[in-house]
Amino acid sequence: MKNEILSVENLTLKYGRHEAVKDISFSIYKGDYLGIVGPNGSGKTTLLNAILGLIECTDGRINFHGEARLGYLPQKSISSDKFFPAKVKEIVATGLLSQKGIFKFYTEEDYIKVNTILKKLDIYDLRYKKIGDLSGGQQQRVFLARAMVSSPNILILDEPTNYLDTKMRDELYRILKELNKEDNVTIIVVSHDLKTLGNYINKVLYLETELVFYGTYTSFLHSKEIGRYSNPININQIDGGI
Repeated sequence: MKNEILSVENLTLKYGRHEAVKDISFSIYKGDYLGIVGPNGSGKTTLLNAILGLIECTDGRINFHGEARLGYLPQKSISSDKFFPAKVKEIVATGLLSQKGIFKFYTEEDYIKVNTILKKLDIYDLRYKKIGDLSGGQQQRVFLARAMVSSPNILILDEPTNYLDTKMRDELYRILKELNKEDNVTIIVVSHDLKTLGNYINKVLYLETELVFYGTYTSFLHSKEIGRYSNPININQIDGGI
């Protein structure tokens, strides 16, 4: 039986009088690969921000069970401008700052961690390249490496495949699946691309301010709620479901 790692109980999130999320409850278990979907403005990013502790709960609560080490890949991680001077190795190392503190120097052990994750994501050869000189797919691997370098057990990603083509999207989700299986990292990802993501996740949370559906991907494909999802999905596409 899987261990519960995170539970959300009767959670409501408001901005002023506006309810972004209304009275939702669900549990996430160790090793889950969860896709959060829904229309624009349905509360997906707001929910992630609450889980990350960036905003306070209006009502209800979010509980972590056991040690929670969070990694986060936001929609826009850093400037990818061609003239942005930071190098890959420097950017990935900033993922350790939350553990070290701002004014401490990086140690040899820190750079071992950086090199290890760069090799795992197959971007070690890019370590001295400027981020602005990389392709969109390479940049996302760098940002993912930064999120992973501190060895989180929960990885949270907000629209990580924006601006990537279909091949790059599939590659990123495949990498996440490897981290999920090999390192037992629980993954929570917001996406509009459930057609591709569905090949890899085991659970879906469909949000429209209120919780519309929460369960396995296969169950979602055969549920009445699938009709409310706006992007077409092939009903035979169930390889990633459990």
